[in-house]
Amino acid sequence: MKTGVIDVGGGLRGVYAAGIFDYCLDENIQFDLCIGVSAGSANVTSYIAGQKKRNYAFYTEYPFRKEYMSLRNFLFKKSYLDLDYVYGTLSNADGENPLDYQKIVNSPIDFLAVATDAKTGEAKYFGKNDLHLNDYSILKASSAIPFVCHPYEVDGIPYYDGALSDTIPIKKAFECGCDKVVLILTKPKDIARTIGKDGMFADRIQKKYPLSAERLRNRANQYNCGVELAKEYESRGQVLIIAPDDTCGVDTLTRNKSALKKFYEKGYQDAKAINAFINKTEYEV
Repeated sequence: MKTGVIDVGGGLRGVYAAGIFDYCLDENIQFDLCIGVSAGSANVTSYIAGQKKRNYAFYTEYPFRKEYMSLRNFLFKKSYLDLDYVYGTLSNADGENPLDYQKIVNSPIDFLAVATDAKTGEAKYFGKNDLHLNDYSILKASSAIPFVCHPYEVDGIPYYDGALSDTIPIKKAFECGCDKVVLILTKPKDIARTIGKDGMFADRIQKKYPLSAERLRNRANQYNCGVELAKEYESRGQVLIIAPDDTCGVDTLTRNKSALKKFYEKGYQDAKAINAFINKTEYEV
């Protein structure tokens, strides 16, 4: 059976998923397909590379540096989050915490990173072949939160965060041939997402990228519909939803080391449900 995993991201809440993937590395759990949305795309690449605890530093150490996120970045680089620092300066072969590109290339695990074409609002699914040594542009594209970041270009096309266009890519996973899927959420699964700041950020990009602005305004609804669809699959045994019972006080841009550490540990513990799920060979049709 082909088993996939989806990490929907969530900014610094992604530390929960980092704990899940580190458990998978400890237990030698291997998926056939990894799909990452936003910060989830970075989580899955480190998992595919077999680099335990690499993601942990990107949530609990580097965000406290002004080079990572700061008002200074926003004023001088037009991005509160400097994705070039995160996925370039730190992650390149000569960086402080390099991504093991060769292990990713050699791994049999397939990979998709979801991004949103800023001009059309449509989803773009980048594959492993779109990753290049010291060029992790697709991770930057997948993680570019509207207004917080400027859209990131890949081959001359500007992209925003993948959560705008395919917030929870369950359908995509099954279209890719998966029989079973582990879905990682970084919010409790029974708490509906609200529009929050999405409307305000949509207003900021409306003039230049109206179709992405429309997607952003609809993101909460798309997320909630995606969770309900996942629950339907879960009732048939085809999906395992791993979600926290609470977020330990961590939100998208929360910088609290003790809260982040606690949330990571919660992910590591919650991941224990994966063993029984992937070893079960029957499900309802």
